[in-house]
Amino acid sequence: MPKMQPEIVSSPVIHRYNGGAPVLSKKDIPYEAECIYNAGVAKFGGKYVMVFRDDFERAPWGGCRHIVIGVATSDDGKHWDVRKTPFMTPETLNDPDVLRVYDPRLTVMDGRCYICFAVDTKHGLRGGIAVTDDFEKVEILSLTVPDNRNMVLFPEKIGGRYVRLERPMPIYSRNGKDRFDIWLSESPDLRFWGNSRLVMGVEQVPFANDKIGPGAPPVKTEKGWLTLFHAVHRDPERGKHGWEEKWTKCYHAGIMLLDLADPSKIIGMSEVPLIAPETVWETEEGMRTNVIFPGGMILEESGEVKIYYGASDTVECLATADVNDLLSLVVK
Repeated sequence: MPKMQPEIVSSPVIHRYNGGAPVLSKKDIPYEAECIYNAGVAKFGGKYVMVFRDDFERAPWGGCRHIVIGVATSDDGKHWDVRKTPFMTPETLNDPDVLRVYDPRLTVMDGRCYICFAVDTKHGLRGGIAVTDDFEKVEILSLTVPDNRNMVLFPEKIGGRYVRLERPMPIYSRNGKDRFDIWLSESPDLRFWGNSRLVMGVEQVPFANDKIGPGAPPVKTEKGWLTLFHAVHRDPERGKHGWEEKWTKCYHAGIMLLDLADPSKIIGMSEVPLIAPETVWETEEGMRTNVIFPGGMILEESGEVKIYYGASDTVECLATADVNDLLSLVVK
């Protein structure tokens, strides 16, 4: 497969761990697996915990028929021990309408770990929120109506309410095009959501012409909520890049800073990507190449920020940066 040269390079503040090699891939999974990616990561119970998307059973159209969520733990955030069985499956939701469960994000609040996730159903895509205390039992708190996903929870209440970022998918009102934006909603109890408002439109991102959406749950700093997002650029001349017959999109990771008291307000945004597809695992190998999808961000006491991202919808990778360097990109 010919290599697509990246249109834009990653920010110089980004350092890929181990040369960009995956920290988790299908070879690490003790059950059926083909693509391991789009993970959420948090510190919980004295360890790093990763919940990851597992696509398996290749289908004729190039993708996979089934998707579940697995869980792994680590002492250092780099080397992972994978549990022997999946953590969440369609059966977890006890709803015959649910077909696949995927794209988990983790937020720790008040000693509990909350999981935002997506489900494919017979009647559309839905975003869910669940909670666990031990990654053995899980309680489903809420599910959206179709079509909404890419939800991430802020790690504390703001103005006395829970807050999430989300990405509705208004195909009909956008004339059938992927013109999706980042929104914010509030809740008194994590079950009922409202007071929704636009945070950022795709037209505000110079390196996106298709859609944008939340990435990892925001991290609190003195200057604001440091927030990752994904941004998609479509070029019909890209042709086939991966297993599918035609893959014309390129995904980048972007970064912005949201106001601490009102996170629907953007303080600043980098006008160039934070992470762009560059390594062999990001541009040459995988189900859909030229995809960077950030799903986890951890701020260490040292000031190091660990950023976990899916590469080519196939493997999970890790990059690091100093928090002050990241803030310098969004605070002028």
